[in-house]
Amino acid sequence: MREDTSDATPSALRAPMLRWAALGAGVGVAAGSVLAASASALAGYFARQVVIPVRKTEDLAILAVVQGDHCQEVILPASADTTAPGVYSLYFDSGRGHARIGAVLSFTPAEGTVARRVEHVYSGDLARAVRGWWSGVVYASPEDAGFAAKDVLVPTNVGDAPAWLVPGTGRSTTWAIMVHGRGAVRTEGLRALATTDRLGLTSLLVSYRNDGVAPFAADQRYGLGSTEWEDIEAAIDYALAHGARDVILMGWSMGGAICLQVADKSRHKRHIQALVLDGPVVNWIDVLLHQAKLNRIPEAVGRLGQWLLSNRAGRAVTGLATPVDLKQLNWIAKADQLRVPTLILHSEDDDFVPVGPSAQLAELNPDMVAFERFTVAAHTREWNVDPQRWEQAVARWLDRVMGAPRPGTRTPAR
Repeated sequence: MREDTSDATPSALRAPMLRWAALGAGVGVAAGSVLAASASALAGYFARQVVIPVRKTEDLAILAVVQGDHCQEVILPASADTTAPGVYSLYFDSGRGHARIGAVLSFTPAEGTVARRVEHVYSGDLARAVRGWWSGVVYASPEDAGFAAKDVLVPTNVGDAPAWLVPGTGRSTTWAIMVHGRGAVRTEGLRALATTDRLGLTSLLVSYRNDGVAPFAADQRYGLGSTEWEDIEAAIDYALAHGARDVILMGWSMGGAICLQVADKSRHKRHIQALVLDGPVVNWIDVLLHQAKLNRIPEAVGRLGQWLLSNRAGRAVTGLATPVDLKQLNWIAKADQLRVPTLILHSEDDDFVPVGPSAQLAELNPDMVAFERFTVAAHTREWNVDPQRWEQAVARWLDRVMGAPRPGTRTPAR
């Protein structure tokens, strides 16, 4: 068979087609570059959002405030949060207003609204509010929770951090140091005061760098526990200098990650008797993958965001003074290194920090970790949904671990 050497394309058309082909190739490269740049930008945005201190947004419409038969009621759009059982807070007027919101009084699916009891307005004029945000915080101060407290300052390497000190009774030399989560403040720990008081413990509700109460660090970025633990170490210094012999660390969400770092790195390990962690971040890698998926960010982009957080080359994007060692914050990979008795309380319906790593840590290190699984509760709202169970679980476990007085009993101060 003879080779066909004929040219099917007239020579007059060949050169223009070649130019278009070259242009098409250039467009393809450019498009790929644009896509790569877009992915990098999205990864950078994702990484920054993880470490930039949270600013609350008023994303909840307050439809009406009415006087019911026996109490004031607030009408809100129905959602998983606003229809959940329990007691919560509604903040409004850019956080200057704060109301404690109680039980669901009525739910109207056809209108998509829910009416809840207004238990107490701590500040602001709720009747004039039109938007706010929902919170698992319940009380505005220790006094609002029924406890006398002293305002104290904890010296840290970024400045003095304000804290609330609630004196104990029978076991006053054991201090419960309460560590709030990302985007929260020390009011988050007020829900635990009834439990620590029943056990006779002294309680210290702390602030830490970048939380809006304590001073900011130079980079004004969260370290996801890798830097904040130093402020909790300073709180232990303060406790030991003011009469504490032992401490319990109680942490919520990122506060749990901070407490785990303290247990790992502290100079005072022999004084740390126990950890009580509510909805803790046990493995930041898992949480970041979950958040990327939740926000429909491609997995590869999410992993690039992790790389930016954990490598020096990413500092220009994230603003971090020091990269975050995500592997160091992964307690699944080093479960056997946790040598402090630990109680984890975590809801399987937590949509922010998945429950899986908490349960896995308990399975990998059953000698040290006890796990209390909740349902229904959103992130760090286990107490809100079932305060009796939360308080009993914590009190009984601490009673076993520490030999603390039984719940409801008091012993004379030593």
